[in-house]
Amino acid sequence: MALKVFDFEDCVREGLLRRVPPSPNNADYSMTTACKWLKEAEKDFESGAFNSSILASYLAMFHAARALLFFDGFREKSHYCIARYLDEKYAKSGALEKRWIELLDHYREMRHSSQYDINFFTNRQEAENALKNAKKFTDEMKILLEKRRRNSN
Repeated sequence: MALKVFDFEDCVREGLLRRVPPSPNNADYSMTTACKWLKEAEKDFESGAFNSSILASYLAMFHAARALLFFDGFREKSHYCIARYLDEKYAKSGALEKRWIELLDHYREMRHSSQYDINFFTNRQEAENALKNAKKFTDEMKILLEKRRRNSN
């Protein structure tokens, strides 16, 4: 039996993405949290805790993306649906390159494997790539959030 692939509308219909009042404050808190996770990822990487570094790198990406949802008035109940939201609201309009969504999905899947697969262990190179990509992703989300702020005023 094949798993159903959800799109944005499926996520909304299933309650995995829901409308809430827009919150610039929660967006700021989420971006601050993303930056804290980046620092955590760096510390983990420097100490050789590569699995932990990948998890922290993904969480930085998650919270950076989530900042846009808060700003726009959405709340997620699914990590998967955050990427569907970014695709629908930002990539389809050309405001965000698809590669960022693909990276978020890639590291979400890696985080899932890290947490649940008893045979998952990563290496230095993978952790270094995750950290670099998380920094770039977070920067990209900051840029998008700033554009949203300017356009909403």
